[in-house]
Amino acid sequence: MFRHLFAIFTVVGLLGCSSTPPVAELSKQEITTQHPQLSSSDAYQDYFYQWQGVPYKYGGTSKNGVDCSAFTQNAFDVLHRLSLPRTTEYQATSGTQIALANAKKGDLIFFKTSVKVRHVGVYIGNREFMHASTSKGVIISSLNNPYWKKAFWQVRRVL
Repeated sequence: MFRHLFAIFTVVGLLGCSSTPPVAELSKQEITTQHPQLSSSDAYQDYFYQWQGVPYKYGGTSKNGVDCSAFTQNAFDVLHRLSLPRTTEYQATSGTQIALANAKKGDLIFFKTSVKVRHVGVYIGNREFMHASTSKGVIISSLNNPYWKKAFWQVRRVL
């Protein structure tokens, strides 16, 4: 019985959002310096700073643990008073698909990290996005990273 439950939880965990390479926790000043598209008066920067390092938790929706789609859902609620669907699957059908070259701060960015697993983040400009990673929690990642470049799927504008 324990083996079956362990196997089920392992599979569910693997079907959650994807992980990324390690990134150190940054101060507000370091965030602005390393990610100039997040100016010191930027609401996205303030939001990221409040959530930075919150651990990943499949199905989680709070600062005790959050998954990728709950992170984007909360970001849009707080930053834009816009209600997004709860899951990555349904968020991936929201708004209008646009080309990556036309992406703007606040667009949703999606990845196919395996055959059945999808991941979502919030594009912040300069080929970067904030998201909840399984390995490092809430972080900023770059589309120049080979992992994310290969996994990139689509950008959707919902604003």
